Amino acid sequence: MSEPDHEPHGQELPCACQGYLRATERAALVSARWLGRADQDAAEEAAADGMRATLDLLPVTGRVVLGSKDDAGGLGPGAVVGAGGLEVDLALDPLEGRGVVARGGNGAMSMIAVGESGKFMTLPDMYMRKMAVGPRARGHIDLLRPVAENVEAIAEAFGRRVNDVTTIVLDRPRHHDLIEEIRRSGARIKLIPDGDVTASISASIRGTNDHLAIGIGGTRQAVLSAAALRCLGGELQAQFWPTSRSEIEALREQGIDDYERVYSTEDLAPGEVIVAATGVSNGDLLRGVRFLADSARTHSLLMCTRCNWVRFVDGIHFFARERREEPRLLGY
Repeated sequence: MSEPDHEPHGQELPCACQGYLRATERAALVSARWLGRADQDAAEEAAADGMRATLDLLPVTGRVVLGSKDDAGGLGPGAVVGAGGLEVDLALDPLEGRGVVARGGNGAMSMIAVGESGKFMTLPDMYMRKMAVGPRARGHIDLLRPVAENVEAIAEAFGRRVNDVTTIVLDRPRHHDLIEEIRRSGARIKLIPDGDVTASISASIRGTNDHLAIGIGGTRQAVLSAAALRCLGGELQAQFWPTSRSEIEALREQGIDDYERVYSTEDLAPGEVIVAATGVSNGDLLRGVRFLADSARTHSLLMCTRCNWVRFVDGIHFFARERREEPRLLGY
């Protein structure tokens, strides 16, 4: 049997996955020092500075399409990073769950999605209503249908009962009616304080016992989730959720007149994509940074559509060349 063709065609992304992984690892390492210190701004600034310093060493010209909050680390939308080379689009979140880090909670991570130049949509910072599932339930969901019908379709796809389906929802006042609707459907609910993107990825990976991520979150998180689900074979559907007339006008300025349109995974993250994510604090998906005597350990997820693989990466980072500590096996 012949090997699948993974050779690049035309202007597709060459595989430079490890460089982007180093950027999320660096952001995670420096922001993890702020765990539980009640300073979310300092944690995010540290993550953004660390990510920017690493990205600027890569042989690319990266245009930040969706970037860090308040232009932290100079990684706001429109910023250009890299040492020069292949042009790429970047959607990034140096610290998803900055409030989680400030509180010392679980599930924070650093993440980058890389796309072909000009492919990622430029979107205003606003809300989108979205739902995400993994490969088994792909093609069975419809954002415009009632939640109960989607839950029933997902249960059928998995060959399970409705009350075996677990839905992940951000614990926010805006989700009060959604939570009641899910409860009436009979599905189980996992409320999370933060981690919109993590929830979408978790619904697409076996072993988490999560089946559906649903709710209202930001446009940046929608694109990051879509890129991840492109790699994982899942599905995301999203629709703009403007809360004011000014947000509708902002969409029109971006050339988007039909704000009720439902966007697919491929609409939000077209072409070949690379996704790298590193855990900052422990979660169901990734372990957080663990500091040892003269090293630290990270746990990351690295994915690429062109290479057609998903890797969990366990990394050991030494702080000095001369060291007294030996590398440890996973789990020790």
